[in-house]
Amino acid sequence: MTMAQIRPRIAVPRTVLMCRPDHFTVSYRINPWMRPQDPVDTARAVRQWEELYRTYLRLGFDVQLIDPVPGLPDMVYAANGGQVVDGVAHGARFRHGERAAEGPLYMEWFRRHGYDVREPVATNEGEGDFLLVGDTVFAGSGFRSDPASHAEAARVFGREVVSLGLVDPRFYHLDTAFAVLSDGEGEDEVAYYPEAFDEPSRALLASRFPDAILVGEDDAVVFGLNCFSDGHHVVLAAQATGFAAQLAERGFAPIGVDLSELLRGGGGVKCCTLELRS
Repeated sequence: MTMAQIRPRIAVPRTVLMCRPDHFTVSYRINPWMRPQDPVDTARAVRQWEELYRTYLRLGFDVQLIDPVPGLPDMVYAANGGQVVDGVAHGARFRHGERAAEGPLYMEWFRRHGYDVREPVATNEGEGDFLLVGDTVFAGSGFRSDPASHAEAARVFGREVVSLGLVDPRFYHLDTAFAVLSDGEGEDEVAYYPEAFDEPSRALLASRFPDAILVGEDDAVVFGLNCFSDGHHVVLAAQATGFAAQLAERGFAPIGVDLSELLRGGGGVKCCTLELRS
């Protein structure tokens, strides 16, 4: 994509669900980022999360909150709580027992706020592994969500679901290696880290998104791709400076936020953000 081909960027304020990390810690290890032997600064995690929250408010987002629950330190990663499309909330069913209680709590929140809740059958970890691009859901598997959950999501939402295989345990959810930058306004635009995917998935992504931003390892390992876009502004890890430059070249407005303390649990900007699509 040349400078002459850069499309005008239109910001569309989002409605999102978040959860304060009041009880955040790393007391178990279910991904390579978690090191229970290293003390976590919960107060710092809260301050960093609050900066993300304020950033969304400045962008005009409608930010809804779910109450954090003691003993569920990963509840801050709201994206894993389900996927909401067209007012239908497909609940999450977590792979690891340490997070199992989060699924029913998020589904109860959806019910109380008027969403049509669908109980999950297969293991799926919400928007961690299911990302909507235009009319299509791209779904990850390999570490967390069961491949059977892809067909289940297709039935629930009545949309095409495209399966992608993850092969690097550092990028155990799709949203750590694949980012939706713009959709629904003509050409869908994404970014991804190719080495996180198996060969068939890399070929599929190259075919579907020939103009995608390909992100390097330095930006991927600081969870730069675990970002959130309103179609113009892209909120991402402050440390992902190379990716920020790539975004600016395409006409996006990158906004860096430091969530380094929450990265110690294996999450970043997108992990803390569940989009609510009415």
